[in-house]
Amino acid sequence: MANRWDTGRTEAFSDGVFAIAITLLVLDISVPASDFHDLWRGIVNQWPSYLGYVTSFLTIGGIWMAHHGLFRRMRYADQNVMRLNILLLMVVSFLPFPTRLVAEAVRDANAERPAVMLYGFTLLATSILLSALWHSVLRDRELLNPDVTDAEIAAFTRLATPNIGFYIVATVLAWRVPTATVVLYLVIGAGLVLRAPGDRQSAVA
Repeated sequence: MANRWDTGRTEAFSDGVFAIAITLLVLDISVPASDFHDLWRGIVNQWPSYLGYVTSFLTIGGIWMAHHGLFRRMRYADQNVMRLNILLLMVVSFLPFPTRLVAEAVRDANAERPAVMLYGFTLLATSILLSALWHSVLRDRELLNPDVTDAEIAAFTRLATPNIGFYIVATVLAWRVPTATVVLYLVIGAGLVLRAPGDRQSAVA
């Protein structure tokens, strides 16, 4: 069929990008050589890196689970889906940068706020693009597997919207309480993992 792609290769490529992005997160965790004289203290002092790592790992993991559930409900991808998927992967692969920035800026009062807000904008963009990807599929129901039910579609759509609102609220809060906001991002990321859909009869992030 013209302007339609099988979803298998698209999902395989996407899985590769998710895997690379999630692996890059750990490469930014290190203990400076200047802390080697008291290594245990140096390890503990890297807590901002651990917080950023866990938050971003759960977020990317939750997006990957939702992405997997979405593509398992599809039999074709069209041009709009392919373009939105590429944009989503671009933002996901960018996430290690603001994660590192937050870890480095969290002890600097001047840098912490913009770093956490950039992190929030990036997380918000992933949520918006994932939702846009799903709604693009809904505009052409022939892209879905024939046995996907209306109840499945409704559940998937309901779960797509709240995260956008959560990220907007959290990013606004980052202006006043940036460090606490990173913890809130962690909670949202954990919720994303817990609510992500299975292959069938469930819903998204």
